[in-house]
Amino acid sequence: MKYTIGALALGAGLCLVSAAFAEPYTDYTPIRGATEVITLKVDPNHLDDYLTGLSKDWVKGQEMAKRHGVIDSYSVGVKLNSNAGDNVVLLVHYPSLANLEPDKERDLAMEKEARAAVSKDDESKIVAGYDKYRTFVSDEIWTAVEFPK
Repeated sequence: MKYTIGALALGAGLCLVSAAFAEPYTDYTPIRGATEVITLKVDPNHLDDYLTGLSKDWVKGQEMAKRHGVIDSYSVGVKLNSNAGDNVVLLVHYPSLANLEPDKERDLAMEKEARAAVSKDDESKIVAGYDKYRTFVSDEIWTAVEFPK
């Protein structure tokens, strides 16, 4: 038992030592931009309803954000074994973290464009019921790294 605990402690210590000596831009390179990862739990019986609703509002909003240069890509993922907790992920890639900063002119133009495309009443109808079968699990911002070849 003492040897097992000692071996585990030594292994954990070696992991910490190797992590302490990692050098950015040598061992890995941070990539510009960031990906927003929104994780949701949607009642599997309403998954089709939710995806249909996303196509009517969320997707249109992401397309508008692309046109304005705020994001460069987005996607929706659905977990195959959807009864296992969270089952939908929304991914949005910002080519620059600066795009997350407020920009009054851009933001007001996007709001005006969004209202011209979908009224507040229509938007309310699209999202009606979401709260009955959708729960937000997390909303995170991730950055990527590359490793040398």
